[in-house]
Amino acid sequence: MTQITEPTTDDVVVEITDEARTVVADALAAEPGAGDLALWLEVRGVEAGRFAYDLFFQASADAGDDDAVYAVEGVTVVVPSGSISRLRNARLEFSAEGGGGLVMVNPNVPSAQEIAPGVPEEVLAQGITGPLAVRAIATLDAEVNPSIAGHGGRADLVAMDEAEGVAYLALSGGCQGCAMSRQTLSNGIEVALRDAIPELTAVVDVTDHAQGSNPFYEG
Repeated sequence: MTQITEPTTDDVVVEITDEARTVVADALAAEPGAGDLALWLEVRGVEAGRFAYDLFFQASADAGDDDAVYAVEGVTVVVPSGSISRLRNARLEFSAEGGGGLVMVNPNVPSAQEIAPGVPEEVLAQGITGPLAVRAIATLDAEVNPSIAGHGGRADLVAMDEAEGVAYLALSGGCQGCAMSRQTLSNGIEVALRDAIPELTAVVDVTDHAQGSNPFYEG
């Protein structure tokens, strides 16, 4: 059984502000079997170049030996082992904006390969400040994203091979994991980019669709 103790400074992976802890504690108290539950904080993937998170209640006994488990003023927190380095020194806050909710403030950022898995290192090293990249970003912002925002989707340029004219895109929101995202890419996004940038030879989707709400691949 995992032993839960009040943490020392080194034990804490994610800090929780007093206001956020109150929100969590109130929600936890309303759950059946609250005494056996913990607040689990996990990085579920990368969306739009940033980490995306899952916050949920689950039995603290489900924590593994390598997971971080600690208590913050009576609230048990579990950070799965795969998320520890990604969440180290992050802070869970309560924000009143947009009706109010919990917000993760994280100083850690995804690596280039996490943002754009499968993109050659030499292409990633070019960045997205070249002339084709700048035009692609402008097209996505002005034409593509306003169109797919109604479905909760977004497309971001994560890499551009300026020499070969290959754009690498990541889809997020409603487009990540959506079974129609391939059609959206080929019939909508790619057409818009090719119309604006005739030099493009290919548009490649590097999204991890298994992480979306309607994944192509289920475990």
